[in-house]
Amino acid sequence: MSTIQERLDHIRRQIPDGVTLVVVSKYHSVEEIQQAYDAGVRDFGENRVQELVSKVDQLPKDIRWHLIGSLQRNKVKYIAPFVTSIQSVDSLALYQEVERRATQQNREIDCLIEVFVAQEETKSGLPYDEVEAFFAMLREMQAQGGSLIRLRGLMGMATHTDCRETVRAEFAKLRTLFQRLKEGVMHDVEYFDTLSMGMSEDWSLAVEEGSTMIRVGTAIMGPRSYT
Repeated sequence: MSTIQERLDHIRRQIPDGVTLVVVSKYHSVEEIQQAYDAGVRDFGENRVQELVSKVDQLPKDIRWHLIGSLQRNKVKYIAPFVTSIQSVDSLALYQEVERRATQQNREIDCLIEVFVAQEETKSGLPYDEVEAFFAMLREMQAQGGSLIRLRGLMGMATHTDCRETVRAEFAKLRTLFQRLKEGVMHDVEYFDTLSMGMSEDWSLAVEEGSTMIRVGTAIMGPRSYT
Protein backbone atom coordinates (compact mmCIF):
# COMPACT_ATOMS: atom_id res chain seq x y z
CA MET A 1 0.00 0.00 0.00
CA SER A 2 1.42 3.37 -1.02
CA THR A 3 2.17 6.10 1.52
CA ILE A 4 1.27 9.79 1.47
CA GLN A 5 4.90 10.53 0.57
CA GLU A 6 4.82 8.11 -2.38
CA ARG A 7 1.49 9.40 -3.71
CA LEU A 8 2.67 12.96 -3.30
CA ASP A 9 5.90 12.27 -5.18
CA HIS A 10 3.93 10.61 -7.98
CA ILE A 11 1.72 13.69 -8.42
CA ARG A 12 4.60 16.15 -8.11
CA ARG A 13 6.52 14.49 -10.92
CA GLN A 14 3.60 15.22 -13.24
CA ILE A 15 2.90 18.83 -12.27
CA PRO A 16 4.61 21.44 -14.46
CA ASP A 17 6.46 24.41 -13.02
CA GLY A 18 4.20 27.30 -12.15
CA VAL A 19 1.31 25.16 -10.90
CA THR A 20 0.64 25.28 -7.14
CA LEU A 21 -0.51 22.09 -5.45
CA VAL A 22 -3.05 22.51 -2.65
CA VAL A 23 -3.48 19.26 -0.74
CA VAL A 24 -7.10 18.88 0.35
CA SER A 25 -7.11 17.60 3.91
CA LYS A 26 -10.80 17.56 4.81
CA TYR A 27 -11.81 14.54 6.91
CA HIS A 28 -8.15 13.66 7.39
CA SER A 29 -6.49 13.56 10.78
CA VAL A 30 -3.91 15.99 12.14
CA GLU A 31 -1.43 13.12 12.04
CA GLU A 32 -2.02 12.55 8.31
CA ILE A 33 -1.71 16.26 7.59
CA GLN A 34 1.55 16.30 9.52
CA GLN A 35 2.83 13.47 7.31
CA ALA A 36 2.10 15.54 4.21
CA TYR A 37 3.72 18.57 5.85
CA ASP A 38 6.83 16.52 6.62
CA ALA A 39 6.89 15.53 2.93
CA GLY A 40 7.13 19.22 2.03
CA VAL A 41 3.51 20.34 1.59
CA ARG A 42 2.72 23.84 2.84
CA ASP A 43 -0.60 24.56 1.08
CA PHE A 44 -3.61 22.73 2.51
CA GLY A 45 -7.28 23.08 1.60
CA GLU A 46 -10.24 22.58 3.92
CA ASN A 47 -13.96 22.71 3.12
CA ARG A 48 -15.51 23.21 6.54
CA VAL A 49 -14.75 26.05 8.92
CA GLN A 50 -15.35 24.06 12.10
CA GLU A 51 -13.01 21.28 11.02
CA LEU A 52 -10.33 23.73 9.92
CA VAL A 53 -10.44 25.66 13.18
CA SER A 54 -10.13 22.42 15.16
CA LYS A 55 -6.90 21.55 13.34
CA VAL A 56 -5.03 24.81 12.94
CA ASP A 57 -3.55 25.09 16.44
CA GLN A 58 -2.30 21.50 16.35
CA LEU A 59 -0.19 21.98 13.22
CA PRO A 60 2.83 24.07 12.16
CA LYS A 61 2.25 27.81 11.91
CA ASP A 62 3.79 28.18 8.45
CA ILE A 63 0.99 26.20 6.78
CA ARG A 64 -0.92 28.22 4.19
CA TRP A 65 -4.58 27.35 4.76
CA HIS A 66 -7.05 27.66 1.87
CA LEU A 67 -10.80 27.62 2.55
CA ILE A 68 -12.16 25.92 -0.57
CA GLY A 69 -15.72 25.02 0.45
CA SER A 70 -18.89 27.07 0.58
CA LEU A 71 -18.56 29.72 3.27
CA GLN A 72 -21.32 31.26 5.35
CA ARG A 73 -20.85 34.90 6.28
CA ASN A 74 -21.30 34.23 9.99
CA LYS A 75 -18.28 31.90 9.98
CA VAL A 76 -15.76 34.23 8.34
CA LYS A 77 -14.77 35.60 11.75
CA TYR A 78 -13.42 32.22 12.84
CA ILE A 79 -10.88 31.92 10.02
CA ALA A 80 -9.99 35.57 9.40
CA PRO A 81 -7.13 35.57 11.96
CA PHE A 82 -5.12 32.94 10.08
CA VAL A 83 -6.52 31.90 6.68
CA THR A 84 -4.29 32.58 3.67
CA SER A 85 -6.87 32.27 0.95
CA ILE A 86 -10.64 32.02 0.60
CA GLN A 87 -11.35 30.40 -2.75
CA SER A 88 -15.14 30.36 -2.60
CA VAL A 89 -16.23 34.02 -2.64
CA ASP A 90 -19.43 34.03 -4.70
CA SER A 91 -21.40 37.09 -3.60
CA LEU A 92 -20.98 40.75 -2.71
CA ALA A 93 -22.26 40.08 0.81
CA LEU A 94 -19.59 37.45 1.45
CA TYR A 95 -16.88 39.67 -0.04
CA GLN A 96 -17.91 42.54 2.24
CA GLU A 97 -17.86 40.31 5.31
CA VAL A 98 -14.37 39.06 4.47
CA GLU A 99 -13.29 42.68 4.00
CA ARG A 100 -14.77 43.64 7.35
CA ARG A 101 -13.04 40.80 9.19
CA ALA A 102 -9.73 41.39 7.38
CA THR A 103 -9.87 45.02 8.51
CA GLN A 104 -10.56 43.98 12.09
CA GLN A 105 -7.55 41.65 11.99
CA ASN A 106 -5.45 44.16 10.03
CA ARG A 107 -4.19 41.44 7.71
CA GLU A 108 -4.41 40.75 4.00
CA ILE A 109 -6.55 37.85 2.83
CA ASP A 110 -6.31 36.46 -0.68
CA CYS A 111 -9.64 35.77 -2.34
CA LEU A 112 -10.69 33.90 -5.45
CA ILE A 113 -14.09 34.40 -7.01
CA GLU A 114 -15.83 31.05 -7.45
CA VAL A 115 -17.46 30.70 -10.87
CA PHE A 116 -20.28 28.33 -11.74
CA VAL A 117 -19.50 26.44 -14.97
CA ALA A 118 -20.64 22.88 -14.24
CA GLN A 119 -23.81 21.12 -15.32
CA GLU A 120 -24.72 20.25 -11.73
CA GLU A 121 -26.98 22.31 -9.50
CA THR A 122 -25.05 21.11 -6.44
CA LYS A 123 -22.03 23.15 -7.51
CA SER A 124 -21.67 26.71 -6.26
CA GLY A 125 -20.37 29.92 -7.74
CA LEU A 126 -21.18 33.24 -9.32
CA PRO A 127 -22.94 32.90 -12.70
CA TYR A 128 -20.36 32.99 -15.49
CA ASP A 129 -21.93 35.94 -17.31
CA GLU A 130 -21.88 38.11 -14.18
CA VAL A 131 -18.23 37.71 -13.26
CA GLU A 132 -16.67 40.55 -15.27
CA ALA A 133 -19.18 43.11 -13.98
CA PHE A 134 -18.63 41.78 -10.45
CA PHE A 135 -14.88 42.34 -10.71
CA ALA A 136 -15.43 45.84 -12.09
CA MET A 137 -17.62 46.66 -9.10
CA LEU A 138 -15.10 45.27 -6.62
CA ARG A 139 -12.24 47.21 -8.21
CA GLU A 140 -14.26 50.40 -7.94
CA MET A 141 -15.03 49.72 -4.29
CA GLN A 142 -11.36 49.02 -3.55
CA ALA A 143 -10.28 52.20 -5.32
CA GLN A 144 -12.64 54.29 -3.22
CA GLY A 145 -11.84 52.89 0.18
CA GLY A 146 -8.72 50.77 0.05
CA SER A 147 -8.83 47.08 0.77
CA LEU A 148 -7.07 44.28 2.60
CA ILE A 149 -8.51 41.75 0.16
CA ARG A 150 -6.23 40.72 -2.66
CA LEU A 151 -8.29 39.53 -5.62
CA ARG A 152 -6.00 36.78 -6.85
CA GLY A 153 -8.15 35.11 -9.51
CA LEU A 154 -10.85 32.53 -10.12
CA MET A 155 -11.84 29.12 -8.80
CA GLY A 156 -14.18 26.63 -10.42
CA MET A 157 -15.25 23.00 -10.47
CA ALA A 158 -16.10 21.01 -13.55
CA THR A 159 -19.02 18.62 -13.88
CA HIS A 160 -18.44 15.25 -12.22
CA THR A 161 -18.60 13.08 -15.31
CA ASP A 162 -16.60 10.50 -17.26
CA CYS A 163 -16.93 12.66 -20.37
CA ARG A 164 -13.50 14.24 -20.71
CA GLU A 165 -14.72 16.55 -23.48
CA THR A 166 -17.29 18.10 -21.14
CA VAL A 167 -14.72 18.63 -18.38
CA ARG A 168 -12.16 20.05 -20.80
CA ALA A 169 -14.69 22.47 -22.28
CA GLU A 170 -15.67 23.77 -18.83
CA PHE A 171 -12.05 24.31 -17.85
CA ALA A 172 -11.39 26.07 -21.15
CA LYS A 173 -14.37 28.32 -20.51
CA LEU A 174 -12.91 29.31 -17.14
CA ARG A 175 -9.48 29.93 -18.66
CA THR A 176 -11.04 32.21 -21.30
CA LEU A 177 -12.76 34.23 -18.59
CA PHE A 178 -9.56 34.44 -16.56
CA GLN A 179 -7.69 35.78 -19.59
CA ARG A 180 -10.39 38.34 -20.33
CA LEU A 181 -10.15 39.64 -16.77
CA LYS A 182 -6.36 39.62 -16.88
CA GLU A 183 -6.37 41.69 -20.06
CA GLY A 184 -9.35 43.81 -18.99
CA VAL A 185 -10.48 45.06 -15.62
CA MET A 186 -7.57 43.37 -13.74
CA HIS A 187 -4.83 44.27 -16.25
CA ASP A 188 -2.93 46.45 -13.79
CA VAL A 189 -3.02 44.00 -10.85
CA GLU A 190 0.25 42.08 -10.70
CA TYR A 191 -1.00 39.54 -8.18
CA PHE A 192 -4.03 38.56 -10.29
CA ASP A 193 -2.39 35.27 -11.23
CA THR A 194 -4.42 32.34 -9.91
CA LEU A 195 -6.75 30.04 -11.82
CA SER A 196 -7.70 27.33 -9.35
CA MET A 197 -9.27 24.38 -11.13
CA GLY A 198 -8.73 20.65 -11.10
CA MET A 199 -9.16 18.01 -8.38
CA SER A 200 -8.05 14.40 -7.89
CA GLU A 201 -10.02 13.02 -10.82
CA ASP A 202 -9.47 15.80 -13.36
CA TRP A 203 -6.42 17.86 -12.40
CA SER A 204 -4.34 16.77 -15.40
CA LEU A 205 -7.03 18.06 -17.78
CA ALA A 206 -7.21 21.29 -15.79
CA VAL A 207 -3.45 21.81 -16.09
CA GLU A 208 -3.64 21.22 -19.84
CA GLU A 209 -6.30 23.95 -19.99
CA GLY A 210 -4.25 26.51 -18.07
CA SER A 211 -4.83 25.89 -14.37
CA THR A 212 -2.23 27.50 -12.10
CA MET A 213 -3.49 25.81 -8.92
CA ILE A 214 -4.88 22.32 -8.40
CA ARG A 215 -6.73 21.01 -5.33
CA VAL A 216 -5.90 17.33 -4.79
CA GLY A 217 -7.13 15.29 -1.86
CA THR A 218 -7.81 11.57 -2.17
CA ALA A 219 -5.10 10.95 -4.79
CA ILE A 220 -2.53 12.05 -2.19
CA MET A 221 -4.10 11.66 1.24
CA GLY A 222 -5.91 8.40 0.51
CA PRO A 223 -9.48 7.43 1.44
CA ARG A 224 -11.19 9.76 3.88
CA SER A 225 -12.50 8.82 7.31
CA TYR A 226 -15.94 10.37 7.77
CA THR A 227 -16.20 9.51 11.44
